[in-house]
Amino acid sequence: MTTLRIATRKSPLALWQTEHVADRLRAAHPGLVVELVPMSTRGDEVLDRSLAAIGGKGLFLKELELAMQRGEADCAVHSLKDVPMQLEPGFALPAILARADHADAFVSGRFDGIDALPQGARVGTSSLRRQAQLRALRPDLELLDLRGNVNTRLAKLDAGDYDAIVLACAGLQRLGFDARIRARLDAPHWLPAPAQGAIAIECRDGDDAVVALCAALDDADTRTCVGAERAMNLALHGSCHVPVAAFARLDGERLMLQGLVGSAGDGRSVRAQAQGRGDAPEALGLAVAEALLAQGARALIDQNT
Repeated sequence: MTTLRIATRKSPLALWQTEHVADRLRAAHPGLVVELVPMSTRGDEVLDRSLAAIGGKGLFLKELELAMQRGEADCAVHSLKDVPMQLEPGFALPAILARADHADAFVSGRFDGIDALPQGARVGTSSLRRQAQLRALRPDLELLDLRGNVNTRLAKLDAGDYDAIVLACAGLQRLGFDARIRARLDAPHWLPAPAQGAIAIECRDGDDAVVALCAALDDADTRTCVGAERAMNLALHGSCHVPVAAFARLDGERLMLQGLVGSAGDGRSVRAQAQGRGDAPEALGLAVAEALLAQGARALIDQNT
């Protein structure tokens, strides 16, 4: 195979991530020609409603998967946190790249962190997970929806629409906006979305030539960690409709996982953590999900769906 066509969304961050993957593939396979196939998805086009209201994060994938089925692209690049816990039949993830910064970023022109915000400050985020954690810390804040690509969100903050916004550190860093990060919101006090910071390559299941090319970029440690996080989310039936957060890290052969289920409405939450073997991430994810359910996570999940 001498030419590989990669489907991608058209947002600046998606294009950066796909160019990054293309560069890595060219380096791993000298002589390989990599072409980008930019596409617009429903998740990018409908910006006046939350993702939960229009069908979830899978909207970012559907058009790219259809392009692969039609033979217009050989694979696609995604932020793994946007990939449903269960792929559509006929697709696989041959590569999960080494994870970048997993944390969320507090971004503000005037304030250094959540604690520094004045009473009733306006904070922008459409993520139910971020809203739940913000409500738990500062029930006085006015939480406002915020959609659009990274550049659009920053422009809205700069225009004075919000006192602060919460974004992913990885997205800001990839686009050269490191200086906009006023504070990192990090574990154990603040948990990210499952698989946040990781880039994945999706292709047709059984397309051995494409699988072989992409597998060269797979990072085993990242696959282990996000495997535990995604298994926990799957066991909870989590989606963008439900404020679920998870973060796993490897310490030698031991894998640690922290999980949270919250309420975007009132900030109530349950937390659990456990450790297990690094070669059994799914079992650890299931164990933490069961611990969360034992603490009443089901009621919070039902409240948000």
